[in-house]
Amino acid sequence: MTATDAKKWFRVHRRAADPRLRLVCFPHAGGTAQLFHGWPALLPTDVEVLAVRYPGRQDRLAEACIEDMATLADTIEDALRPWLDRPLALFGHSMGASVVYEVALRLESRGIVPEHLLVSAREAPQWAEHGVLHDADDEALITHVRHLGDLHSEAYDIPELRELLLPALRSDYRLIEGYHPPNPAPVKAPITAYVGQDDPSCVLDGVLAWSGLTAPGSFELCPFPGDHFYLVDREAEVVGDVAARLARA
Repeated sequence: MTATDAKKWFRVHRRAADPRLRLVCFPHAGGTAQLFHGWPALLPTDVEVLAVRYPGRQDRLAEACIEDMATLADTIEDALRPWLDRPLALFGHSMGASVVYEVALRLESRGIVPEHLLVSAREAPQWAEHGVLHDADDEALITHVRHLGDLHSEAYDIPELRELLLPALRSDYRLIEGYHPPNPAPVKAPITAYVGQDDPSCVLDGVLAWSGLTAPGSFELCPFPGDHFYLVDREAEVVGDVAARLARA
């Protein structure tokens, strides 16, 4: 992958010429790097933020979506190579949490251990269930997304926007519903799991199961009031907690 190709995968927020650490943020199914646009101002200036830009949306709208987890994780790990001159921490929301885990496995196989994995609104991979929403009709898919929480869902009521947004959403659901690692391997990095206390998509035992994918004593659960998109309403509190954990990295 060329340097130009690698750069298109990330929206980079730099507030220091010589950052101490890079926080790589992965959005949810159907989501974009915009989810994290407010984070850089809430983090210490020595933390550089890279927000992942999946293909098939926004300025990568003309590119085909990736519908296979292994391909997506391989590609992002490859794209990260120019950014490995600083320690990394990885934050993933919903689908992004699963992608974070798979990217971390790939980095660790090359001897690069992230400082921290921060997984949000997602049960551990061993709890992954087969789903069929990616094959459902448009209304059923949109109804499901709205049930999770109201994050810009009004866009689906505008025919022109629905036509632009639904292909990426459906492709992401095809990816995550097809992701069933039979024996997930533990990572060396510590894991913090964030969850909205009223998130209808997460069973608490499934979130706690992330503890089995890191060393004993290296897992923490961090619940917040709210639904699947708790991190929008609680952004300052969530980023403050992330900042505190990164300060110890």
